[in-house]
Amino acid sequence: MRKPILIGNWKMHKTVEQARAYAGTLIPLISKISATDIVLAPPFTALSVVAESIKTTPIGLAGQDVHWEPHGAFTGEISPIMLADHGCQAVIIGHSERRRIFYEDNTAIRQKIKAALEHNLTAILCLGETQEERDTGKTSNVLSHQLESALDGTNLINPTQLIIAYEPIWAIGCGTPATPSQANDAHEHLRKHLSSLLCPVDAESIRIIYGGSITAENINALMSMPHVDGGLVGGACLDPANFAIIVNSAVK
Repeated sequence: MRKPILIGNWKMHKTVEQARAYAGTLIPLISKISATDIVLAPPFTALSVVAESIKTTPIGLAGQDVHWEPHGAFTGEISPIMLADHGCQAVIIGHSERRRIFYEDNTAIRQKIKAALEHNLTAILCLGETQEERDTGKTSNVLSHQLESALDGTNLINPTQLIIAYEPIWAIGCGTPATPSQANDAHEHLRKHLSSLLCPVDAESIRIIYGGSITAENINALMSMPHVDGGLVGGACLDPANFAIIVNSAVK
């Protein structure tokens, strides 16, 4: 049985003081939650203060991106060693905004996956199709290609170190999420394809979560789907009270 997980991706929001206040508000609102894993992904500047705020709680911490090298002349980047040093257990890789705005390709994403795993960080791999690709019936092929490319040559010793986040590009930040059945179908396809790439037992244990306009109103319907193991929450997680409602509503 896969334990559900909810990841709050703050994107480029919140100062250090705002981050501290957020954690202080959120923690008592979700203190009784034990059946769902909860992870926060603040911007790099707030990692340390959030790590300090949540250190006595079961809440996890994730970076929003990572470079594949442990150190070097890469101005503006952050290494897996630095993420771990700031208290991170996981990192988001291949988010659609990184792919679309910063032109990250499958090669870079694969390198980041390998680096995360080598430094004992859980890789939260984001995959998803455009509206055009969905309209032309290419969703399954796109997801398969992205998954294969990301995992090619990866030595996945511990399957719990990989989380797949299906985030259809056409549903992100637009207020029009995939329907529960659309998400479930995509997750089922990804699960089957994982089984062809990895040991079936390992593939079955990897959590596949949904991301794209998740709200307090639709999380329960999404989580009721048999192949949806959680959510990657964007804008709706920025208010700690609202994120707490989502967490408390995500009952499998």
